[in-house]
Amino acid sequence: MSDDEDFMQESDEEQYDFEYEEDDDEDSGDVGIENKYYNAKQLKLTDPEDAIAEFLGIPPLEEEKGEWGFKGLKQAIKLEFKLGQYEKSAVTRNYSEKSINNMLDYIEKGSDGPKAVACVEKFYSLTLESFQSTNNERLWLKTNIKLSKLLLDRKDYNTVTRKLRDLHRACQKEDGSDDPSKGTYSMEIYALEIQMHAETKNNKQLKRLYQRALKVRSAVPHPKIMGIIRECGGKMHMSEENWAEAQTDFFESFRNYDEAGSLQRIQVLKYLLLTTMLVKSTINPFDSQETKPYKQDPRITAMTDLVDAYQRDDVHAYENVLQKNQDILADPFIAENIDEVTRNMRTKGVVKLIAPYTRMKLVWIAKQLKISEPEVQDILGFLIVDGKIDGKIDQQAGTLEIQSDADSGRTKALYELTQSVSNLYTTVFKESDGFRSTDFPTDEQTMDMVGGGMTPRSGGPRGHPRGPGRKGKGVMPLWT
Repeated sequence: MSDDEDFMQESDEEQYDFEYEEDDDEDSGDVGIENKYYNAKQLKLTDPEDAIAEFLGIPPLEEEKGEWGFKGLKQAIKLEFKLGQYEKSAVTRNYSEKSINNMLDYIEKGSDGPKAVACVEKFYSLTLESFQSTNNERLWLKTNIKLSKLLLDRKDYNTVTRKLRDLHRACQKEDGSDDPSKGTYSMEIYALEIQMHAETKNNKQLKRLYQRALKVRSAVPHPKIMGIIRECGGKMHMSEENWAEAQTDFFESFRNYDEAGSLQRIQVLKYLLLTTMLVKSTINPFDSQETKPYKQDPRITAMTDLVDAYQRDDVHAYENVLQKNQDILADPFIAENIDEVTRNMRTKGVVKLIAPYTRMKLVWIAKQLKISEPEVQDILGFLIVDGKIDGKIDQQAGTLEIQSDADSGRTKALYELTQSVSNLYTTVFKESDGFRSTDFPTDEQTMDMVGGGMTPRSGGPRGHPRGPGRKGKGVMPLWT
């Protein structure tokens, strides 16, 4: 450092000192800070390491950030530079990643307006450029994934698609297969793409990626990532009316979200309760160890009451819960699928209501269940076609007639008797020789039917031997 530079530095210091000396209103606290500053200056030449420590100890003494703290930091930086200790300003990779992520999160929270959005995107672009210039692939991947999430939240699907394509290439080997060493990033990318296809209702691509993601074994992804994948898988199964598979996926999604501490677990638990009704299960969904702590959670009370009414076949209780808790339908996914549950509930109500009767008015059924007459007719038509009830609808009279079980039983018994007689006839007269004369009693073995007994008769009316028949005629056989 030249003499001129030293002179200028000392001049600056003297200027600060001069300004301080003219200030007669400083309190005793400032005097202590002043003394610490000058003590540190005295150590600069003899013990620069201790001087640095003294200078860095000045800012914490100030209640508010002020001039002396700034001067102390400036002197410490100069000494660090003079001693060549540049490496002390470096931080670990993990610390830098965490700091960058925190900055990005902070900026995203305040990006509501169009100008703020443009500023955030510019910030991301500059950050990514700096990572490319330093060949920091790990931070480049993480930041790009974070940017893709931001774009997905804003439903900018075209830009998200391009970003995901670049990310997939970065996580693949030269032959196009997934790089096992980047399995964790691959799972995050799959989760983002699956979310996008779930939102755009592209079930074909969603199913392909869902199955591919579940086959990844080279990484242990964060539970929240698996929660997202399983949740989207459950919604995919619901669109295919595969209720049982959807129930399994929603349970796994809830379990992963719960492990990750994500608030999305409550919403997915509602989906799990929805599928419990769709699979017509009588098992209490809160019997499992994972769901039991949430049984009394006020956020799911309405859905719990719906399941309870459904499993008790109480259509009126079900309708009351749905009427009083319209906020259930605020979730588009629940609103889309609750109609299927409601129809099943009303169908069960119709079957239970008409069970004791053979003839009834459709308007009476509608009044009892508090639904419209056309809906009653639609439900009854489904039950008749499906073979669940044996009856017919008279649309002109507006009535339903159920065939009596007693009449049906008698008709069935008569039919079975007719079949038995027909089978006997076939066996005796068509498949055998019929009745033969030797099968019946001869002259010596006539049967006495008196008194209901059957005994051989050996004589006449008073026990005398019977002679030959009159006029020489013998006993005539029954068949010749």
